[in-house]
Amino acid sequence: MSGGHHEENAEEKILLGDMEVLKSDLLTLNMGPQHPATHGVLRVEIKTDSEIVVEAIPHIGYLHRCFEKHAENLDYRGVIPFVDRMDYLGAMNMEWGYALTIEKMLGTEVPKRAEYIRILVAELQRIASHLLFFGTYAIDLGAFTPFLYAFQDREQILRIFEELSGARLLYNYIWIGGVWNDINDSQLARVKTFCDEFELNLKKYHDLVGHNKIFIGRTANVGILTPEQCYDYGATGPVLRGSGVKWDLRRKKPYGLYEKFDFDVPVGTGVKGTVGDCWDRYEVRVLEMFESIKIIRQVLEGIEEGPVMGKVPKIIKVPAGEIYLKTECPRGELGYHLISDGGKTPYRLKIKSSCFTHVSMLPEMAPGQMVADLVATIGSIDIVLGEVDR
Repeated sequence: MSGGHHEENAEEKILLGDMEVLKSDLLTLNMGPQHPATHGVLRVEIKTDSEIVVEAIPHIGYLHRCFEKHAENLDYRGVIPFVDRMDYLGAMNMEWGYALTIEKMLGTEVPKRAEYIRILVAELQRIASHLLFFGTYAIDLGAFTPFLYAFQDREQILRIFEELSGARLLYNYIWIGGVWNDINDSQLARVKTFCDEFELNLKKYHDLVGHNKIFIGRTANVGILTPEQCYDYGATGPVLRGSGVKWDLRRKKPYGLYEKFDFDVPVGTGVKGTVGDCWDRYEVRVLEMFESIKIIRQVLEGIEEGPVMGKVPKIIKVPAGEIYLKTECPRGELGYHLISDGGKTPYRLKIKSSCFTHVSMLPEMAPGQMVADLVATIGSIDIVLGEVDR
């Protein structure tokens, strides 16, 4: 933290919880933009009374790359590498939502094998993303070993992605009409082995961290979000489900072949504190990894031989019109709003980001917390600034 200065508010009274406090001297601190607890180039301007946070103001834009404007000058296939760079920890999910948007406008039919592969890589990506959350959140709260465990398992997923796409982070793998490269039997066998081993490991990790007395003390009853607050701000994904709301697009508005799959939607229960706290958001992500393993096993049982690309014209011209399509990504719902004038490039492409929404909730969550609790709160919403700034 840096940039401390004092503000004179001799007669101002501020309500913190149930206490009305006279604020004669507030200290302003900058957390970030390059700070380990902000998980990216986010600057949070916090005003404190000693160790108590009175106000938190998020400042974004440090990673802004004008992607949405760039898309107006790129052909439809050329947009895919750009969507990778939004949530670069969930790139497969970014690609899938965009491909679905164009396919729906074109009326393209995706081969069944490609649909299975898409679900497979999307759920592996969800696990990889939640593993990174698990490891970095433990570091936020003072534990380093879980980070090493998480990256050890995540590495196995990245190696499979690298074989499929040639890349470890930004894949350009899910194309309009299917997927770029088929998956072979050897890779499918490795995925099965990974699921068997990882399920056992995940139980150990959850015992190590989630049931740790210190971790519970740092996260239970901290950063509480009520369902009403989530509705007001438009929260989605694990943040919304952590507050006890059972909403998941894969269940409520299925896309791909999700309606054929059996899986649960974990929600916060308040078992360690009040429903909607940091611990609930942590637990929802851990339980989601177990559900992703369940989905992947069903993919491995049902996948059949066949083509992995449908019929798509060499030069894609999307019919004139407008569409809004959203998918369930690791951090919440990602929506693509596309307007086409019938040309080779999008007339307008606007993305609705769950991370942007969740950053906007920090001023609501922060007042009354200790500074150390703000670190736990920021980590619990699991943002990626590439998606925030787009």
